[in-house]
Amino acid sequence: MQRRPPPTRAAFRRFVRYATRWRDNDVYRHMNNAVFYEYADSAVGSWLIGPGGLAVPDGPVVCLVAETACTYHASLGYPDPVDVGLVLDRLGERSMTWRIGLFRGDADAAAGDIRFVHVCVDARTHRPTTLPESLRRAAEEMLA
Repeated sequence: MQRRPPPTRAAFRRFVRYATRWRDNDVYRHMNNAVFYEYADSAVGSWLIGPGGLAVPDGPVVCLVAETACTYHASLGYPDPVDVGLVLDRLGERSMTWRIGLFRGDADAAAGDIRFVHVCVDARTHRPTTLPESLRRAAEEMLA
């Protein structure tokens, strides 16, 4: 199986920089796989609450992660900062498919290439619902 090359910064619409922590590293001296997802989830969550306009946790709609995948291209780890790039690959009636790149500091090629599928659900019933119009408008600006 031939691996696809890592995405570059040019593929993303928004970046958030995080300081790594000592505890992010595992016994192999690189960032633990689960921590890649922590940074990705934090960056998407901050977009949903900020530009996306979701009232978390008390709003009528929440976005739940329904599917994830990650391709690891290089290691990350403390003490290097991590830039998390965000872009939407797909905007559906009830869901959004994010592509998220994790970059070591100012590197141009992503160390991690993550796919998140968010499904919008009614906060009370947890049944799928359409994206609120304000979220849809903000999300359109994030499309690749």
